[in-house]
Amino acid sequence: MCGGEGTRLRPLTFERPKPCIPIVNRPSIQHLVSHLSDLGFTEVVITLGYLGGAIEEALGDGSLFGVDITYVHEEAKLGTAGSVMNAREYLEGQDFLVVGGDHVTDINLLEFFREHRREKPMASIGLISIDDPSEYGIAEIDVNYTIKRFKEKPGPGEIFSNLASTGIYVCSPDIFSYIPAGTKFDFARDLFPLLMAEGHQLRAWLARGNWTDVGSPASLRQAQRWKLDELPFSRFMGDISIRGGQIIGPLMFGNDVMIGRNCHIIGPVAIGSGTTIEDDVLIGPYTTIGENCTIRRQAKIFSSHLCNQVTLGRNSTASGSIIDNGTVIGENCSIENDTVIGPRVEIRNRAVVHSKTRIWPDVVVPEGSVVREHLLNENYDTRIEGS
Repeated sequence: MCGGEGTRLRPLTFERPKPCIPIVNRPSIQHLVSHLSDLGFTEVVITLGYLGGAIEEALGDGSLFGVDITYVHEEAKLGTAGSVMNAREYLEGQDFLVVGGDHVTDINLLEFFREHRREKPMASIGLISIDDPSEYGIAEIDVNYTIKRFKEKPGPGEIFSNLASTGIYVCSPDIFSYIPAGTKFDFARDLFPLLMAEGHQLRAWLARGNWTDVGSPASLRQAQRWKLDELPFSRFMGDISIRGGQIIGPLMFGNDVMIGRNCHIIGPVAIGSGTTIEDDVLIGPYTTIGENCTIRRQAKIFSSHLCNQVTLGRNSTASGSIIDNGTVIGENCSIENDTVIGPRVEIRNRAVVHSKTRIWPDVVVPEGSVVREHLLNENYDTRIEGS
């Protein structure tokens, strides 16, 4: 399912759908499809909505990932269950796995699928224990894994479980009898309560492993960490220039990466093709830098994620930041933890961007400024709540 606008991740999703946000310099949907392919799921149906063309471009016909992909377009927002109903002709007659296109996971979903087929409930829901389930649907289960009650996004006094729905389901094709065609209808909010009210069994499956739906900048950074931790060794492509300094893997470098004198790079780190790193730069673990970036001398980067064509100025620091395409950061700037900088932003010399702030595309931050709250651009939508 790839229909949402990704409003909670703005400004990163104004010009790309959420499944195309880069994780270790690849659209995140590529990681998900590769994982499904490795598990043996080779027939994939993708429901497309917001900026769906970018997803088609990222995946093609699926042959590069060992799968066969069918795309189904939504003309209007249909909700999670409604979007699956819209793809009914490709799913009928067999049990099927439903996964959000923005998910990053290493969970063994083949085990989940097989468990469903043994027990044959109307639907099975993948659950995982998390610290803060208030933003998810939660479930209460019995010893036989039957779901006794389900609550979507519980408020205070309603959090009767920390078992959160992953939004990953295995469904019998019989569910199509309960989903109205051509209207907005959600699994958690509409379909599951309806099925339970009519006496149908919903079964839980307790997931083990890493999972996130990349619903916030913090979860995006966590997903980056997981994928960087999967780098098994250092990998270099083409020409790399290194002059002194210290480099500790694992590392993934693209082609024509230039590294200046006395640089220290501590992996896991990924650096894209055509990027130049000048002298005396420190890059800490869990950092990704995209293609054709410029990191000026004496800059420092810690656990941050720079997209393509980003410039980080001399003696500037980025810590726990996400910085989108084409942004230019001047000299002696500090970009603090949990900040999100949109595309083509210009942050001039000696500026400080406080933690947990976001800057919308094409904004200019004056020299010496201290940014304490979101900087919006009236040419773009300002909402950050929703999908």
